[in-house]
Amino acid sequence: HEHKAKYLMLTPFTIIFLIFTVFPVLASVVLSLTSFNMVEWPELVFFKNYVDLFLHDEVFLIALKNTLIFAIITGPVSYILAFVFAWVINELPRRLRVLMTVVFYAPSVSGNVYFVWKYLFSGDSYGFINGMLMNLGIISEPILWLTDPAYNLGVIIIIQLWLSLGVSFLAFIAGFQSIDRSQCEAGAIDGIGNRFQELWHILIPNMKSMLLFGAVMQISGAFAVGTITQELSGGYMSVQYSTLTIVNHMTDYGTVRYEMGYASAIAV
Repeated sequence: HEHKAKYLMLTPFTIIFLIFTVFPVLASVVLSLTSFNMVEWPELVFFKNYVDLFLHDEVFLIALKNTLIFAIITGPVSYILAFVFAWVINELPRRLRVLMTVVFYAPSVSGNVYFVWKYLFSGDSYGFINGMLMNLGIISEPILWLTDPAYNLGVIIIIQLWLSLGVSFLAFIAGFQSIDRSQCEAGAIDGIGNRFQELWHILIPNMKSMLLFGAVMQISGAFAVGTITQELSGGYMSVQYSTLTIVNHMTDYGTVRYEMGYASAIAV
């Protein structure tokens, strides 16, 4: 009875969390052991989907490789960039800081901005990048930035880095703003002589929870790449599956082929 009010306040979130997170994950695990086409009753096949996935599905291995490349590059790099930009912008005067915060957070709330990138990296001479490079004499003919396997993965990684700065950046800005500046003043008295020492000895230790939150968001976001590849290069329709990710592969089996058991195995 002592904590009754606390449990009561936690109840709405707990119900939503169970219904929309825990139950779907458990259902995916169960369905991954079945053959299920969404029409007939699921047929138990045990680990056949996983065997097919790793031993017979060459496309999945390509998707796994691409996803790991995305995650290894975009995860740590965007995490570091978000922290550095947040630190630099936090040192600006208030009005300029507010303006720059809005500018850097805009990609996270701007909705579908892929048409801008399609224009910039269009594969004909009318594309902005191609037109600029041809005018400068760097290239003699247009480059197929979003369809050529030699370029499209790198281009999409660059775009993903820009798109992925928002949430962690905002968390870091909030973290910097929540630190009591009197600690920095005390540090200056104790011998901290520059901004980098202040960052290492005072700011970072005070931001452990924000840093953890940012790491979780960046890592999960890096492994969940799918929409951007589908919009810009076709995802599972890309040339030689050059930008196919696990999310694209799962979407293909789940929403196009309706092989939900196999799609669940990919999800797991």
